[in-house]
Amino acid sequence: MDAGTDALKTSLLSIQGAQPKAPAKGLDLVKAREAAEEFEAVFLSQMLNNMFAGIKTDKMFGGGHGEDAYRAMMVQEYGKAMSVNGGVGIADAVMREIIQLQEAQSK
Repeated sequence: MDAGTDALKTSLLSIQGAQPKAPAKGLDLVKAREAAEEFEAVFLSQMLNNMFAGIKTDKMFGGGHGEDAYRAMMVQEYGKAMSVNGGVGIADAVMREIIQLQEAQSK
């Protein structure tokens, strides 16, 4: 492992209020964090999708099937960006649950 990965694991543990310790067998904090952020991104994308559904397009310069497709991609990227930049806290809760499940399975 490199120093960046070790620093990430230490910062992730500090978020949880835990002290760094030897990881349990099969416990990977970086993968858990990535999965949690991906879950939050999907959740936020679904919320944003409902918000954008009510916005009407300008008939002169927009509309059509192409805009629907690109709007869906834009909303998905908004969700990813929000999650990576702090999100709304869902990723932290999901990560705690993932770690608890991994620890329970390793016992």
